[in-house]
Amino acid sequence: MAKLTVRDLDLKDKIVLMRVDFNVPQDEKLNITDDTRIRATIPTIKYILEKKAKKLILMSHLGRPDGKVVEKYSLKPVAKRLSEILGEPVKFLNDCVGESIKKEIDLSKEKVILLENLRFHPEEEANDLNFAQQLADLAEIYVNDAFGTAHRAHASTEGVAHYLKAAAGLLLEKEIKYLGEALEKPQRPFVVILGGAKVSDKIGVINNLLPKCDKILIGGGMAYTFLKAKGKSIGNSKLEKDKIGLALEILNKAESLKKEICLPVDNIVVDKIDIAAKTEIVGEDIPEGKIGVDIGPKTIGLFKDKLKLAKTIVWNGPLGIFEMEPFSKGTKEIAEFLANLKATTIIGGGDTASAINKFKLEDKMTHISTGGGASLEFLEGKILPGIAALSDK
Repeated sequence: MAKLTVRDLDLKDKIVLMRVDFNVPQDEKLNITDDTRIRATIPTIKYILEKKAKKLILMSHLGRPDGKVVEKYSLKPVAKRLSEILGEPVKFLNDCVGESIKKEIDLSKEKVILLENLRFHPEEEANDLNFAQQLADLAEIYVNDAFGTAHRAHASTEGVAHYLKAAAGLLLEKEIKYLGEALEKPQRPFVVILGGAKVSDKIGVINNLLPKCDKILIGGGMAYTFLKAKGKSIGNSKLEKDKIGLALEILNKAESLKKEICLPVDNIVVDKIDIAAKTEIVGEDIPEGKIGVDIGPKTIGLFKDKLKLAKTIVWNGPLGIFEMEPFSKGTKEIAEFLANLKATTIIGGGDTASAINKFKLEDKMTHISTGGGASLEFLEGKILPGIAALSDK
């Protein structure tokens, strides 16, 4: 990796400003329902403290407050949870910039400090350089450990790196290592699994990975646009009408590159998307009025067969409506199959990560990305501003 990492820095007696991704889900009583993102940053936090940094100032966004102070998006509950996980006090400050904040940091007895939501200021998302400078003024070193926001050029992810020596945290380094190696030098066979609702969300990924991988397995809602392009009946299943031509182009391109694209050979269908709906298994053609909600048993078998010899697997997008138990079998069975393979298994963030967590298989995967949009853009081959802004080695 050509960028500085936190391991390259002398942190002793330094004040460190670190961008984290504490954008965690909460219930209506503001209880945190999933603290995965908080836990993911603990190795970097502990590393910085072990290297005798004077203070560690953490900054994050939460939700979409649109540049205004919105009480339900306060990071105060996060400070409490972080303190419980770390086993030491975390000082919470009610803003993120200004003279009074600098003073509170100076006077703080606690080594770990969490600033209030960056997005309470419109300047954060606008990547305002004056705001970035104010953040930089709080510390001597900047560390970015927020892969989930690395695709955004915001003041706390890109702007601040112009004013301080800027390095990747351990989590960001791990993301770049696994996703980067899968793209640059994968062990073969290299198989990509794509799912999710729309073809349009995955065009960039397909175009970037098709020349690099050996085969692509397609499920989820996006599969029906491909099946339609092949002349199959899809009933009332999810369809992007304006992408049928593009799907056909992709299928033809795969053929010319001698790459295999596998589509469902059978489907689980219902009359309406309802957890209580009666399911049935049909072949490649879906009858009028029926909606495809998951891959069928023959497709599960076919996909397993295509995956069994793989050495590198990248998976982005569930293979059915996994949130509803009756339509989760395809995603679950493929996840369980991957868990037992001797392969490098890389899970794109977002819904795919949620599915792996739901099936309690997170410990069985080589790497689960913490970024939804960021991992998608990385797999598209885009340069992420939050990574590009880091200091070169």
